[in-house]
Amino acid sequence: MRDFTNGLFHIPTKEERKIARAGAPLNPIKLAAMLTPLQGAFFFSGWLAWTVDAWDFFAVSLSTVRLTEYFGFGENTHKVTTAITLTLLFRSLGAVVFGILSDRYGRKWPLVINLIIVAALSLGTGYVRTFNEFLAVRSLFGIGMGGIWGMATATALENMPTPARGLFSGILQQGYAVGYLLAASVNISYVNRTGNFRMLFFIGAGVSLFAAGIRMLLPESPLFQRTVTERRENGEAGGNKAKAFMTELKQMLRTNWRRCVYGVLLMTGFNFLSHASQDAYPTIMQKSKGLSSYKSTEATIVGNCGAIFGGLIAGYISQYLGRRLTIVMFVALAGLMIPAWILPDSFGGLAAGAFFLQVGVQGAWGVVPIMLSEISPPAFRATFPGVAYQLGNMASSASAQIETTGGDNLRQPNPKFVPGGKEPETIPDLAKVSAILLGVVAVYLLVVVSFGPENRGAEFEKAPLATDPGAGAVDGKDLVGLSAGGARNGSGYDGDHIYEKDLEKGGLGADSAHLGTSTPPSDKDSEGHSTHVKA
Repeated sequence: MRDFTNGLFHIPTKEERKIARAGAPLNPIKLAAMLTPLQGAFFFSGWLAWTVDAWDFFAVSLSTVRLTEYFGFGENTHKVTTAITLTLLFRSLGAVVFGILSDRYGRKWPLVINLIIVAALSLGTGYVRTFNEFLAVRSLFGIGMGGIWGMATATALENMPTPARGLFSGILQQGYAVGYLLAASVNISYVNRTGNFRMLFFIGAGVSLFAAGIRMLLPESPLFQRTVTERRENGEAGGNKAKAFMTELKQMLRTNWRRCVYGVLLMTGFNFLSHASQDAYPTIMQKSKGLSSYKSTEATIVGNCGAIFGGLIAGYISQYLGRRLTIVMFVALAGLMIPAWILPDSFGGLAAGAFFLQVGVQGAWGVVPIMLSEISPPAFRATFPGVAYQLGNMASSASAQIETTGGDNLRQPNPKFVPGGKEPETIPDLAKVSAILLGVVAVYLLVVVSFGPENRGAEFEKAPLATDPGAGAVDGKDLVGLSAGGARNGSGYDGDHIYEKDLEKGGLGADSAHLGTSTPPSDKDSEGHSTHVKA
């Protein structure tokens, strides 16, 4: 009988566990020690880019009330939150543009330019004088922000040893929570005291420039540079590379369109999961539970600490349990924690509920960077994850409207109501609405993840360049377990690069080191260049 979960609950054999671990130690400290200083620097650069991106985004969320007052909207925050929606909508465009640039021209300069653009727009946000200027700047910021995640993920993960990627995937994704924590800390310690909300944007611009400087000091990705060098050594540097890139991009879309649709469905669920558990939470704490703004921020910070903890744990264990099974476990945990998230009335109970709910939500998120990278068409692992992520974000941008509309129909007694006072007798029951939405999304994700693909341990660093002939047809499953299994063919293929996809067997070519050939090539081409990749 066919297993429609693709082996989600399959108990691996000893050999399968060996391949999955790829000789990796169980000790996370030893896993971290596998990185060279340069690999560590690349990871830090990608993590920092994602962290400052989160700071720049949440600067508006943390300043919503002050921006509303500044633009003269009274207590109506809906217009200011329009800027957040526009930012989310334009992120997909940035993901497409910068993802293609990164896969075509390398990891370094597209990310540097992207960070400089983000810094300039964050700085510009601090100087806007009218609401229309504010909307225009934040829309452009959405384009800049959309490019960061895919390139940051590729920069951080593609050069490190395969066994360490699960652990560092969790650390990378929680850079988003760290960015929020840092921005919230400045908001509490400085902005609340001085009222100068512009400082959040100014500091964000400065840190973004710092991240650009860090990336500028580092070399091009060794993996990307090595591939370019090998193409040049093998006499393959000529030709119209732009045309070749577009040809392979079209081939990738024809071959992997189902995978692209799945990626968007997956990330739609993940983004709804994040928004449903975060967007209305401060309002729930203040309106439904009667907490002060300060206490509400404290509860949110506690929740983000849970997010960081969950991301670290989930990313680490996904290397051994599998990406999908780990996600299923943590999404189920989030679903179980929903009552503890909204039912308590004390600050301690609410903060504890937020902590454990975010362990589940962001623990599942911690597996996303490496899972998306592994299921990506290998030659397009900057474009595919970024675009899937941001299209999912676009689809989930209606989350706030869903919660608001639901709150208009589900009401609760106002804990601040006093007969004859200004407070209304009932208020929107956002807690119940958010809980319902979160539960529905959790079930949706469990289904999508359970029946989806998984290429745990794919050595995507051994994939061809996006301009190589046939690169668009290579599948991530062809790259699983190369190091553990050794050469899979009799052609002398040394596992250093994939040049062929065997269409009949759905795996690596059996007799060829070049795309489109059906017989074993000689060690030299017609011009005397070696056809085998140097180790």
